Amino acid sequence: MGAFSLTPNLATWAIAGLATLGVIVRPFSWPEAVWAVLGAAALLAFGLISPVTAWDGVLKGTDVYLFLVGMMLLAEIARKEGLFDWLAGIAVSRAKGSATRLFLLVYVVGTVVTVFLSNDACAVVLTPAVYAAAKAAKAENPLPYLFICAFIANAASFVLPISNPANLVVYATHMPPLTQWLARFALPSLLAILATYAVLRLTQNATLKQQTIATDVEVPALSGTGKVAGFGILATAAVLIAASAYGIELGLPTFAAGLSTTLLVLAIKRGGAVDVVKDVSWSVLPLVAGLFVLVEALEKTGVLTLIANTLKRAAASSPEVAAWGGGTLVAVLCNLVNNLPAGLIAGAAVQQADVSQTVAGAILIGVDIGPNLSVTGSLATILWLTAIRREGQDVSFWRFLKLGFLVMPPALLLALAGLLLVH
Repeated sequence: MGAFSLTPNLATWAIAGLATLGVIVRPFSWPEAVWAVLGAAALLAFGLISPVTAWDGVLKGTDVYLFLVGMMLLAEIARKEGLFDWLAGIAVSRAKGSATRLFLLVYVVGTVVTVFLSNDACAVVLTPAVYAAAKAAKAENPLPYLFICAFIANAASFVLPISNPANLVVYATHMPPLTQWLARFALPSLLAILATYAVLRLTQNATLKQQTIATDVEVPALSGTGKVAGFGILATAAVLIAASAYGIELGLPTFAAGLSTTLLVLAIKRGGAVDVVKDVSWSVLPLVAGLFVLVEALEKTGVLTLIANTLKRAAASSPEVAAWGGGTLVAVLCNLVNNLPAGLIAGAAVQQADVSQTVAGAILIGVDIGPNLSVTGSLATILWLTAIRREGQDVSFWRFLKLGFLVMPPALLLALAGLLLVH
């Protein structure tokens, strides 16, 4: 009987593993979403999960879908109305012909966007702006600047609860007040941001030194609709901070803000809705839905209880070892299954195991920084990859991994050390 009951579990793990591998490797150059959806469909076809369970998994992602749609609408309308070109012109003029100064400026802006608008927003909103800046500066190679958008999106994603939707997943209904959050994560965040900058700067130094940056860049005038789009982004940031303070889920407010801004701009322009809808990267939504279904199936195999029990035993014997081990293990796992499902599983395990705030904080840091190892580690990085492909750029899985292997570990270890230091 034991062997028989084990077989469906092994089949579930095998399908989930293959689907994840498909998302990472992208055989036949098919989009990441295809593999996540195929994995979910295979689980249904083989009767490993029921349609009801699959639908439950899809519904669990509702808040994330709303959040993403709101952010993608904001990014698209801002891009079309020239907001990014205007910002790019300002950044390049402030760089005064220095490739390294432009690098620092982009990093600072990326940090601010991530902290107040979330890591997904950094990937969706900032990446087109940075590409526009590199293009305006006549930089031969825009990748050093584009890499910033990918790495800071995760490194700065636990400064505030709203900086990463995964934070809300990990803590769920046990979200600490903002003052406690800052006391716990301010130092780890600072260390992660500085470490990420230092390694990125060192690894990109040779490329930056070879680049010449134009000094005679004309800053384009910002149109009225561009100003409306910019105001919409600022208003969204304010709405997200308020929602976070009151413990409201972020999806609906973000969707409402993004849709309102888009509709207002389109009303002023009297048209253009088809172009906006056509250019939004809708494939991200089935990708997320597929990942939620895979996680739902994995939970049915009993993996959640196993992880929770292991975490509870480790935390009971040595909280510090559990924090180091848990944070590091989750950081690596995020790159095998993506940090959204990893965050769902880890968050549920943390709540079930009822561990200390230190261990819970270490798990959260692992979920947030860990994805900087690989291009499929977080939804933000996948969104970033989609954004740079739209601009005619691409980064292979292996190229990102080689860079991530240098960038992620120092930031993770320093952040965990910082967390343990303040406790």
